[in-house]
Amino acid sequence: HREFTVFSDGEQIKTELSNTITEIEFVLVGFSDIPNLQWILFGVFLFIYLTILMCNSIIILITRIDPALHTPMYFFLSNFSFLEICYVTVTIPRMLMDLCMQKRNISLLACATQMCFVLMLGGTECLLLTVMAYDRYVAICNPLRYSLVMNHRVCTQLVAGSWISGIPVGIRHTYQIFSLPFCGSNRINHFFCDVPPILKLACGDTFVNEISVYVAAVIFLLVPFLFIVVSYGKIICNMMKLSSARGRAKAFSTCSSHLIVVVLFYGAATITYLQPKPHQAEGTGKLISLFYTILIPTLNPIIYTLRNKDIMMALRKLLAKLLT
Repeated sequence: HREFTVFSDGEQIKTELSNTITEIEFVLVGFSDIPNLQWILFGVFLFIYLTILMCNSIIILITRIDPALHTPMYFFLSNFSFLEICYVTVTIPRMLMDLCMQKRNISLLACATQMCFVLMLGGTECLLLTVMAYDRYVAICNPLRYSLVMNHRVCTQLVAGSWISGIPVGIRHTYQIFSLPFCGSNRINHFFCDVPPILKLACGDTFVNEISVYVAAVIFLLVPFLFIVVSYGKIICNMMKLSSARGRAKAFSTCSSHLIVVVLFYGAATITYLQPKPHQAEGTGKLISLFYTILIPTLNPIIYTLRNKDIMMALRKLLAKLLT
């Protein structure tokens, strides 16, 4: 088998294991199949990226400066907003550069780095959403013990654990995938270096890698999702016991935003990483990835602000201070 074939300045370069290592390059196809819309897409994605940065930065700012929001729920929300900024920054700037410059080559090292960060941040998001569900469970089902159970030390440890846990998994899977030999085409039919399209370019048997991806997806997707389902099952049972309709409405309002985000994120991520490889259509996979890497981070600030009275009140207070 050939190890890998790339094209540079019209000359064919073949990497070999026996001598010096030549840098391998991939080509991110992205949205090159619709050339007439390149600049329109650039404008749309640039606007979306700036919107995500601005909205999530505002959430982080108001949760820090408003004393009324110095609670565990908003501590987790500010960390989630920071995570969303990191997540989109890993993918969108590179996509904007490709749309603008029409130079879609990406080195193996840059591709591996992007994949590693996507996996790490994706794993962190799964765990952080689970932590936020646990916070709501304690607040609604054990309100008298809430301040004791969810103290600052515990909240910090839960957030730190969410961030740290994804690191070894991201590094391990990235190393395993990019240790495979690549042959034939170097064109990645995607707008970033994701696991499914990269595995399709690998030579030989990728069964072990696919099983490893499935196991990681089960651990970071299904297990946390089941924990969230159980938490909200208990929350709903507890809400039904409340005598006043006002109390039930207040309890539901603190959970509904989180539930919407959970359903959107886990639905898209599950289809991407748990769907059998032969049944993954490249175009469909690209659209689903676009959904959970760009659309959901755009919707998250809107969902959390418009459906949260405390955030809206803090935002009005901030605007009043800036305008006076």
